[in-house]
Order: sequence, then C-alpha cells, then structure tokens
Amino acid sequence: MEKQGKLKYDISIIRTQVRTEDIRLRGQGFSSSRLRGIKKGLLTLHTLELMATNIYRFQITKKVSEHNRQLIAAMGNEMTHFQDFQIKLFEYGWKPSKLISGYWFAGFVFGYFSRLMGSRAILKTGIWVETKAVNHYDKLLQAIEWDDDTRKTIEKNQADEYGHINRWKNLLSAKEKKHKNIRGRQY
Repeated sequence: MEKQGKLKYDISIIRTQVRTEDIRLRGQGFSSSRLRGIKKGLLTLHTLELMATNIYRFQITKKVSEHNRQLIAAMGNEMTHFQDFQIKLFEYGWKPSKLISGYWFAGFVFGYFSRLMGSRAILKTGIWVETKAVNHYDKLLQAIEWDDDTRKTIEKNQADEYGHINRWKNLLSAKEKKHKNIRGRQY
C-alpha cells in the first residue's frame, strides 16, 4: 500500500516475523523530551490496538462466511500490532498503561453491540474505527521523533489499517448492492 510517497508494505501479511536479533534496547542518548513523546505515543498505540483487537473479537459470529473470515484475519492483525507496541514499550524500558482494561472494555462494547445490530453495523463500525486509527497514526508519525525501526513498524501497521478500511468498504458496498437487487426484484 502506498500513500503520499510512503514506503510500500505487503498488507496481506497478518503477522510479521520478528527475530531475536530484532529486539533491541532503545532510547539511550535520547533527550528526555523525545523519550516523553515516544512513551506517550507507544502507550496510545498499544491501548488503541487492544481496543481494535476486541472490537473484531466480539464482532465475530458462529456463521460460516467470508465476512467472519475477514474479521478473524483483522483480529489477528490487530493482535500483532498490539504485540508490536508492547515489545517497543519494553525495549524502551517502559510498561503498558495500568488503565488498559478500560480499552479492553471499550473494544468489547463497540464489538458486541455492533454485532447485535447486524453485519452492516459491523462494517460501518470497522470503517469508522479504522479511519480514526489512520488519522491518529498520521498525527503521531508527524508529532513524534521516532527511531527508524519504530517508525517503520508504525507505518506498516498504519498500512494494515488502510487495508482494513478498504476491505470493509468493499464488503459493505457488495452487501448494499445485493440488498438493492433484492429490493428491486420485489416490485
């Protein structure tokens, strides 16, 4: 996926490979203001990815469908993002937020209640949440002086979120076309 000249990323990869040598202790020699920005950004991304994971987790139904297959793939991808940011937090010597359970619960609420309202609500919720996410990613990428490895991780994860938006829009469009065709035949 390419956006405004940024690097291309293969968004068909759900779980990126991480090798032992990829884990590094980070932040040595950084100014305290740079570290504060990075910490705030990583905590934000970590908690929001947990919320996204739970949204998809609680939207998945028992029905055998392409939509459920895509929700499972999206959940797995969001779990990877969550792990990416947790690793980065520990590489810098920090720990996840103590308030993370609130984001778990928010994800449950969005996921469970959109599932109760049906597949269109699930898709619209996904589009809305992922659009908020890519905008948040943009702001954090611009506002914070990230180290190169962390920046690449954030850019890859943002590319994945754009992929989710496109996937949900395509499924919603197909669903609405099918609904119009069915309604058209009734007259």
